[in-house]
Amino acid sequence: MSTESVAVVGGSIAGCAGALAVSRSGAEVVVFERSTVRLQDRGVGLTLHNDRYAELEEAGYLDSGMPWHRLARRPWVVRDGAARTGREIGVLPMPFRSYNWGSLWEELRGRIPSGVEYRTGAQVSRVRESAGGTVVQLADGTEERYDFVVGADGYRSVVRDAMYPRTGAEYAGFLAWRGTLPEGMLPGPPDAWPGEEAASVGFPGGHVLIYRIPGPGGVGTTVNWVFYAVPPAGTASRFADPQTVQPRIMSDALKRYQLELVDEHLPPFWQEVIRLTRPEDTFVQPMYDMVAPGYALGRLVLLGDAASIARPNTGSGAIKALQDAAALERALLAHDARQEALAAYSAERMPVGRATVELGRRLGRAQVTETPDWQTMDQSDVERWWLEAAGTQGFGGHALRR
Repeated sequence: MSTESVAVVGGSIAGCAGALAVSRSGAEVVVFERSTVRLQDRGVGLTLHNDRYAELEEAGYLDSGMPWHRLARRPWVVRDGAARTGREIGVLPMPFRSYNWGSLWEELRGRIPSGVEYRTGAQVSRVRESAGGTVVQLADGTEERYDFVVGADGYRSVVRDAMYPRTGAEYAGFLAWRGTLPEGMLPGPPDAWPGEEAASVGFPGGHVLIYRIPGPGGVGTTVNWVFYAVPPAGTASRFADPQTVQPRIMSDALKRYQLELVDEHLPPFWQEVIRLTRPEDTFVQPMYDMVAPGYALGRLVLLGDAASIARPNTGSGAIKALQDAAALERALLAHDARQEALAAYSAERMPVGRATVELGRRLGRAQVTETPDWQTMDQSDVERWWLEAAGTQGFGGHALRR
């Protein structure tokens, strides 16, 4: 690999991990990131299962110095009279570490060797194979040639479209409203919500998950909430084609609809948490499913959401991207021939992608589109319901092969 030149399309968490993986194999790497804004300012939260974190720490992608917050338990609660934080119907274990997306990206960006060229404002419009290499075409029409290309460019991947045209994401029928607010803005009393809890409030047709994450730049603590529900009737066509959806935009109508559900179904404390969140700190995320027919084809390879899109309620979005990168690195180092390495990588990661997407579908039905009668449930009911929906493995990611 020391004589290979590689383009990594996409420079977010998946792209940084992919660049790190390929550079460790000895290749010369250029990263193309289309955004010109500060990615470290994206303050949304994500979680990593403790066991998956340990595997990635051993592989050299994460370490304990990266700002994180400890989670331990996940109480499920429902609205019940004047109970400020709701009535607890059951508790599930939550052995996770939570992270601030921007801080984690910044840490991964800092791990990329100085010899890797990281370009911002570099939008790739097309990728194609040619004799003896691949051609990356930029939005301004310029072209560059590389030995192979890594597609880490998310759910609207240009690289995936070059490999498998019209293999797009499928809208799952519901949304996640997301928001963050500084911990200091939490309504009182101070001990209303323990720091290690990832609170989940169930309601007819959805639920909301709330947990703490490190603040911007790893300073302080921020509250991260994810509110899952089916949008108003007649809106499905707006989200059906991910190529035309404007990501992260919260319309006034969708915000009003969410607040109606919040007022009707959430306990008072969690109503205040969402209402205290500033509009500029909220956005909406349509849910999509997709697994590419293959993770590698010719001189093109996919990782992260470019390869498979799983709903965030699987607790494994960032894990999947980081594991893809670690598996790609291992395959490149284990095989002398690049094509053998990419084939081995695809064979290892495709089943994981399929299983994670299927888990997301089951959890989507259980937690949003076919919710149980939360009000009648107790601890044993919650445990049985969770086992039927999540199974015994896969939530928080599958074990990484070593």
